[in-house]
Amino acid sequence: MRFIAFTNEQGRPALGVRSGQELIDVTALGLPATLDELLRQGDAGMQAARDAVERATHRLPLDGLRYLPPVSNPAKAFAIGLNYTDHAAESNFDAPKYPVVFQRYVSSWVGHEAALVRPKVSTQFDYEAELVAVIGRGGRYIPKERALEHVAGYSLFNDGSLRDYQLRTNQWTLGKNFDASGSFGPEFVTADELPAGASGLRLRCRLNGETLQDANTRNMIFDVATLVSCCSEAMALQPGDIIITGTPAGVGMARKPQVWMKAGDVCEVEIEGIGVLRNPIVDEA
Repeated sequence: MRFIAFTNEQGRPALGVRSGQELIDVTALGLPATLDELLRQGDAGMQAARDAVERATHRLPLDGLRYLPPVSNPAKAFAIGLNYTDHAAESNFDAPKYPVVFQRYVSSWVGHEAALVRPKVSTQFDYEAELVAVIGRGGRYIPKERALEHVAGYSLFNDGSLRDYQLRTNQWTLGKNFDASGSFGPEFVTADELPAGASGLRLRCRLNGETLQDANTRNMIFDVATLVSCCSEAMALQPGDIIITGTPAGVGMARKPQVWMKAGDVCEVEIEGIGVLRNPIVDEA
């Protein structure tokens, strides 16, 4: 199934399941208004969603839909740095021997078609196309060989980064968490619709139609199962937690001349089988 979080006609959050170019509002059929809550219901929640789709008679057009990020308020949003060898090399780092983990906060991202905001204090606004793994079943000390059983599905992320702030210290948190600097969506795709671990999928980033990143998720240094297992060593994972799995080579900072996102640009992240995440860029008011 392909879930979309959106704002309904009453201005409230709702959850839908995409069917072709239409959307079935499962919240209107008695299901939760957020994917977070549905995931907490486990297998029963997913079965309830399938049942709701089966009995649905009314569908909404996708055109004009007001998208929200697929997960509304994850308890933890792990972001992984330097997870492709070519990106580590272009960033002048050795390939890591253990996942490089930092956090992104909910305030730092927006949904599909919403504007990414270039802050007034920086012009070094960079793009990063990434796969997101969404936890469906929690746990601690999850063994790698069972880790994919804990992943409910996948989505897309643009890990927008303010490079001058990111590189002011050896901790990346500030430059990765400016308000509305990243994006998440448009859909949450259940794991059964994709290859195991979402491996082998083409990943691209386009800025104003020009492809600047073009890679494959099979080339991650640490695959999804490894990341889930490693993150669970430190803390118990919960349904709705997300892991933003890292970006490949081609970021704007490493280009000659460098490429920065600016007002009027449109950035697209695409992963085969998952969709396209599109956002315009605006300057901070």
